Amino acid sequence: VTAMGESSMDPTLSAPDSTAQQDSLFSMMDLFLISLITGLFTYWFFFRKKKEEVPDIPKMQTVAAPVRDSSFIEKMKKTGRNIVVFYGSQTGTAEEFANRLSKDAHRYGLRGMAADPEEYDLSDLSRLSEIDKSLAVFCMATYGEGDPTDNAQDFYDWLQEADADLSGLRFAVFGLGNKTYEHFNAMGKYVDKRLEELGAQRIFELGLGDDDGNLEEDFITWREQFWPAVCEHLGVEATGEESSIRQYELVVHTDVNMNKVYTGEMGRLKSYENQKPPFDAKNPFLAQVTENRKLNEGGERHLMHLELDISNSKIRYESGDHVAVYPANDSSLVNQIGELLGTDLDTVMSLNNLDEESNKKHPFPCPTSYRTALTYYLDITNPPRTNVLYELAQYATDTGEQERLRKMASSAAEGKALYLSWVVEARRNILAILQDMPSLRPPIDHLCELLPRLQARYYSIASSSKVHPNAIHICAVTVEYETKTGRLNKGVATNWLKSKVPDQNGSSSLVPMYVRKSQFRLPFKPSTPVIMIGPGTGIAPFMGFIQERAWLKQQGKEVGETVLYYGCRHEREDYLYREELARFQKEGVLTQLHVAFSRDQAEKVYVQHLLKKNKENVWKLLNEGMAHIYVCGDARNMARDVQNTFYEIVSEFGNMSQPQAVDYVKKLMTKGRYSLDVWS
Repeated sequence: VTAMGESSMDPTLSAPDSTAQQDSLFSMMDLFLISLITGLFTYWFFFRKKKEEVPDIPKMQTVAAPVRDSSFIEKMKKTGRNIVVFYGSQTGTAEEFANRLSKDAHRYGLRGMAADPEEYDLSDLSRLSEIDKSLAVFCMATYGEGDPTDNAQDFYDWLQEADADLSGLRFAVFGLGNKTYEHFNAMGKYVDKRLEELGAQRIFELGLGDDDGNLEEDFITWREQFWPAVCEHLGVEATGEESSIRQYELVVHTDVNMNKVYTGEMGRLKSYENQKPPFDAKNPFLAQVTENRKLNEGGERHLMHLELDISNSKIRYESGDHVAVYPANDSSLVNQIGELLGTDLDTVMSLNNLDEESNKKHPFPCPTSYRTALTYYLDITNPPRTNVLYELAQYATDTGEQERLRKMASSAAEGKALYLSWVVEARRNILAILQDMPSLRPPIDHLCELLPRLQARYYSIASSSKVHPNAIHICAVTVEYETKTGRLNKGVATNWLKSKVPDQNGSSSLVPMYVRKSQFRLPFKPSTPVIMIGPGTGIAPFMGFIQERAWLKQQGKEVGETVLYYGCRHEREDYLYREELARFQKEGVLTQLHVAFSRDQAEKVYVQHLLKKNKENVWKLLNEGMAHIYVCGDARNMARDVQNTFYEIVSEFGNMSQPQAVDYVKKLMTKGRYSLDVWS
């Protein structure tokens, strides 16, 4: 239309053509007016439709609201529950504790239910007082750097924004954390504080479990004081029932269609045969291992570099993200358990929840075989928790062994000490316990009910998607050690990954995986300097960072100083990615490379010593260059020592007192200029 209008007003038209042009002008005008009217009518028609539809939106919402599919209150009323135990769980431990607490309730004439906050509308907490003798308990794990677990993210967001009146709510919180991390039990502390701010009544003090110490003992100690407080507040008393109650019933399938049997899938049946994006924790992608090479040239350890092919998966990742892999247990351990319990491991069965109202119909995907359950779904390598020992005790025919198991599961000081030494410190897994207690032969279905789920293992991605869009690189060290009982214990995931040899067709090289987003990110501006500190396999995310900075440089971007502090034991044994780092340095991408070889001289040298040695340069980059600091690796010692070194550098060159220097570094963390990707 605009083009026509412009041509019709052309001032260069000559007089003799004016009559013909006039006719043309009218026809053009007609077209213009018709187009305009059509356009206005179309606009009015759609605008009018939208206006008519507006009232329908709230109408649809109000219709949906009374159904309350996500109301835990309605569910509790329907099933006669008084206690709800919510869990924020990343590795399954908080969920396990929640199940134990909800199971405890029957001893006090109460009924409990464990609940995933992701599945319910938590604003209903204000209505819990509608139920007699009601109580909400929260088992909240802290993930990463003080973050909520994935399944508690929505609950956390709601708590931050909520202005609800929770004055009728009685609550208690048990937090699961690790003291080696900066933000110890941040989530448990926040939930406890925020619920009180919203008017809820705390009936028992916040429990702070420490996984760096003895998390199980922390939980038992808190629990044994928690229940008397519940009795006092709710006016109930213990019934004395300590009997074992089965949560699931066994159904053995003798005539079953094998196409309906789970063979290791995490969610949808046959999802490994018929892969459909998007891929996540419940729907992992089967990635082919295209490379698996040993990185170290000597020494007893096996350090490896793996490459996973994610072509056609639509999986996207950024440098600093984590890759989660679902491992499988060693078949020899599985077979030994089957032999000791005299079981045909290929029996196909289901464990069905006796509570028909429960959202959790099975403890793991069913129907399946015992072999599949023990291989892909159950944790058989970690020392079992006390509740497992308590439940198994009834099956020990030798009274001495039965008493020993019961004692270790008790809250008595002697029992706790025995559990700590005989199970935890001796690293006895379920197979070792069965071997060392010959009279203990539980039914395999009850054992499968009690064992926790085998969890995904997380690794910092060692590549950049800008350079490797169809591959994810992993850098890992195989875990292998001798226990106090002389047994050789092997890390589940690293030894399983070690066996993944690339081949053209076999499933032996397939790895079920998904990507978990992280806050560990390169600065927005490529010109910002970065100081990366990552000894050992802590170098992993920095390989991705350096690759990305090299790519940015190739794109003509101005890239700031890229400084790496790396450490290993011996220069000639375990200097990881030596050739790659030398190449990046030669190309001018890696502007500084400082390597600490801890055991190549009489006195041990670590990354923090090299930071001190270059303290002036470190301060200049930090203070003048506004550099970002990244630390990856061991949380217990290295990360703490590095942080203390930064306190010293800031204090010396910033002319600050120790408390001021600590505050300065904490502010860097708040601003996202000091990031950690650590593990213990």
